[in-house]
Amino acid sequence: MITGLKDSRPHYLGHRGRLRRRFIDHGIDGLQDHEVLELLLTYCIARKDTKPLAKTLLRRFGSLSGVLDADAEELREVEGVGEAAAVLIKLSRSLLEIYMREGALSGTRLSTPGSVVDYLRVSMGGLKDEQFRALYLNSQNELLKEVVIQEGTVDQSVVYPRKVLEHALRYKASSVILIHNHPGGLLKPSRSDIELTERLKSAAEEMGIRVHDHFIITRNGYFSFHENGLL
Repeated sequence: MITGLKDSRPHYLGHRGRLRRRFIDHGIDGLQDHEVLELLLTYCIARKDTKPLAKTLLRRFGSLSGVLDADAEELREVEGVGEAAAVLIKLSRSLLEIYMREGALSGTRLSTPGSVVDYLRVSMGGLKDEQFRALYLNSQNELLKEVVIQEGTVDQSVVYPRKVLEHALRYKASSVILIHNHPGGLLKPSRSDIELTERLKSAAEEMGIRVHDHFIITRNGYFSFHENGLL
């Protein structure tokens, strides 16, 4: 037996194994933020220590949420991030959104915010542009369809009541929940938001369709028109 020889394997190989074991034994809470990202990157970067890149990404985008919300083009601007790494990060983000959507919306009665708002914050809170969506419900407040009505600036000249109500008729909805995001993070409705909500509510009522609520979503919270006496 030959002794005194150093292990010639790269140091990070053993570290990867330890990260995997900690995740298996303790879940995500057993890892620091940079270690979560580091472990993810090991599945697309085979022959390189991924810790420096993970820390660079966190510095660049501020947090794990920031990394996941970044566009693929923004990710590829970071040295060391190739197409495979960018796709893996965006795929992870999409899987999280699907998981939360299925848990929050599938077969669920949507009479209260709860997990629905949690899903919307994941789905919309990190968007860089405004988006207006509608959740169409049946008479039991069960989801029939989620529809993106408009992308871009949300105001009265863009989101016509006709667009919202056409989908309500198509899906035979009894009620609707309106949602749009504020990319800047301000959790306060503008005068335009209030006027638009009033127009949509009035037009819906004429067709026997109830507007349950209108949510403004940001990454860090939400504003409910109903809870604040505006509906």
